[in-house]
Amino acid sequence: MRKQEMDYILSRMLDSHNNVSDLNLTVGRPLQVESSGLLLKVDLEPDLKALTPFQTERIAMNLMGQDRRLTETLIRTGSCDLSYTLLGKARFRVNIFSQSGHYSIVLRRLETSVPSVKALNLPKAFYEIPTLLNGIVFVTGATGTGKTTSLAAVLSEINATRPVHVITLEDPIEYQHSHKMATFNQRELGSDFENFASGLRSAMRQAPKVIFVGEMRDPETVEIGLRAAETGHLVLTTLHTNNAGATINRILGMFDSDEERQLRLRLADSLRWIICQRLLPKVGGGRVAAFEMLGSSLRVKDLILHGESDGKTYTDVMEQGKSFGMTSFDSYITDLYEQGLITQETAMVYSTHKAVVGRGIDFVKSSRGEKTTDIDSLEIDHGYKGNLV
Repeated sequence: MRKQEMDYILSRMLDSHNNVSDLNLTVGRPLQVESSGLLLKVDLEPDLKALTPFQTERIAMNLMGQDRRLTETLIRTGSCDLSYTLLGKARFRVNIFSQSGHYSIVLRRLETSVPSVKALNLPKAFYEIPTLLNGIVFVTGATGTGKTTSLAAVLSEINATRPVHVITLEDPIEYQHSHKMATFNQRELGSDFENFASGLRSAMRQAPKVIFVGEMRDPETVEIGLRAAETGHLVLTTLHTNNAGATINRILGMFDSDEERQLRLRLADSLRWIICQRLLPKVGGGRVAAFEMLGSSLRVKDLILHGESDGKTYTDVMEQGKSFGMTSFDSYITDLYEQGLITQETAMVYSTHKAVVGRGIDFVKSSRGEKTTDIDSLEIDHGYKGNLV
């Protein structure tokens, strides 16, 4: 398969359905795209009912473009990441990986324009982050929940309002920022730096005010990131964690127990925000983002230093800190239900504590005058002849 043929197929896949976010090429399956969270078949003439190992390998080789580093990484580790441009059409973040001796490929479509905080309708914490002068901000969530998009909006706001030097360390580069008030240097893993730890260490010698790190993958990167935050840099980064408490525990769990006390002190001083994201199916189609946001405060610092206990949890702080822009997933999901953006079933499935969201939904229904139970009436069973105790 030649590159021109591959580009034609990718273009047809993009145009096959609305809201296409991912292209999926797997041996034994037809061409598939993800649209609004659902995996759908792509019809072509002639029809490709099931991709062969040869076809996916040829596409993988074309995407890598005979890059020796990518080929070695794929053979050594079983997967590799890269970016690919379909001229005049789209850019992709590509992951090629080995499974059962064959290669599969997933191409994540990248937006050509950098989003804004306002356009994405992000919570007010995202307006505060671009004004921070130092510290570390974590945006977390599962793969595909929009972490990079949210941080791109934050960087866009910095670009429009602050004359500072911004270094980004990405795998691969997703959003390309033009120079506005800020000066941007975007570096890509593999072609511009060896790993996030070495890239971050070098960034501290390149006089930036803001550093974006694609992901905190290991203790060394976390340690250098904290050092950068302590020395007057604003560090923005991501983690694959589900909520604020799990994020802090994941960071602490990366280090040995004898380092924990010092790490807690450093994290308590440097942390500015932990923002967790989930994408929920939206009423009428599409998806809507739900957020959990934990900001820095004296209570949060105390919890980081001494850990959670009964009556003193991160969830409690977020629930009681709404006036400061904090919120828990359960509160945010209940609000989305109240606005009519998600169904009750969706709210319960994506909740952290189902009982909490259930009570919230009942309160919303009650305020609307709706029924909160399926029980229509209660009656005494006069026919019951059992023994009374």
